[in-house]
Parts: sequence; C-alpha cells; structure tokens
Amino acid sequence: MRSCVKVIFSIALSASLLPALLSAGPRQSSSGSKPAPLQDLTALKSVGSREAPITIEVFSDYQCPQCRVFYLDTARQLMLTYIPAGKVYYVHRDFPLSMHSHSREAARWASAAAVAGVFETAEQTLYSKQDEWGSTGKIEDVLASALSPADMKKVRTIEATEGAQIDAAIARDMALGESRGVNGTPSIYVFHKGQMTPLPAGGVNYSLLKQYIDYLLQQR
Repeated sequence: MRSCVKVIFSIALSASLLPALLSAGPRQSSSGSKPAPLQDLTALKSVGSREAPITIEVFSDYQCPQCRVFYLDTARQLMLTYIPAGKVYYVHRDFPLSMHSHSREAARWASAAAVAGVFETAEQTLYSKQDEWGSTGKIEDVLASALSPADMKKVRTIEATEGAQIDAAIARDMALGESRGVNGTPSIYVFHKGQMTPLPAGGVNYSLLKQYIDYLLQQR
C-alpha cells in the first residue's frame, strides 16, 4: 500500500545524507535534462525558467503531512532564492495517495486554480490549511477564503467544465510516478546535465538541498 513517508530532519541527518547524495550514481534520463512535458497544465503548475540548469520535480499529495513540511520549509525557500535567480526550475506532479480521502479532489481543485492563473496561492493555501480541509473535506471553502471572488468564480467554472481533462492530467502524473517506482510522497527527482537523481524518500530539508544544489552548480 502506498504510504505518506514520515521523516524527522536534523543536522546529523543532513550530515549523513549529503555524502550519499554526492556519491549516488545518477541515472541517465531518457528525456534529457528536463522532464518530458505532458501538457500545458504541467507548465502552469511549475515555477521558474525551463532553461535553468537544474530541474527539481516533486510528486506530491496535498493531504500528506510530510509534503506540507517539504513545501512550507523547503520549496518555499527555493522560490525565494534559486528559482528567481534562474538556477532551478521547479515542477509539481500530482500523486494523490489512496490512503488520503480528499487528496485527489484537492489535486483537482489545485489544477483548476492553475488553469485560472492562481496556482501559487491555491497551493500555499492547501498546504498551510491542510488540517482544516483534510478533516472536513471542505476544500472549496478553504480556497474561497484565500482567493478573490472573481478568481474563485473562474476556478469553480474550470473545475466544473474541464474536470475530465484535469483528471486525465492527474492520471498521467501518477502513471509517470509509477513508472519510476514512486510509492510514497513527497518523491523528488533532480535533473542536471542529462542525469536524473532521486533524492531520499520523504523529502529533504532546505539546508541539505541547498548544499546539493550548490554542488551541482559547481559542476562543469
């Protein structure tokens, strides 16, 4: 059964994992240095420049507690540093786990928000208020509290009229993850110079990821 991986981060953990990351044998990516685009929706849920030297691809579940930790503590830091600097392209992939009763619906609403042009706000809201909607299933209400009435109207319309296409996109993300052996979230892959390297299961903290990114950027 798929599970949401739980990892406790510490300085000691970072010290022990970094050498493993640096010595891990990256796998040749069949799609080059960037993940193969599936459709425009993927780009709408991605942040940064596709020309960045490093791509970080994350298979995530909005109802997964460890995904929330990774997003709030690590991904948000990337969005303030390496991504605006043009050094990292960050790609979100949906991988709702069957153990989470509302995760697929959350992925659907987030995708509709991406089409409406408000994905960043929706994503941050879903993670920061995970406990609220995760226990009640009131995803729409939580998003409505964060988006403007006009934007929420767009999101509702898209969710209602383009649901089949959104569901198909989510299924493609899941199929891609399954083809790589993903069975928990967050599952993170780093693409650099035509190589794909999976990071340790359950995510990594920002300090460790920063060291790894800096190491890759030094490679010629």
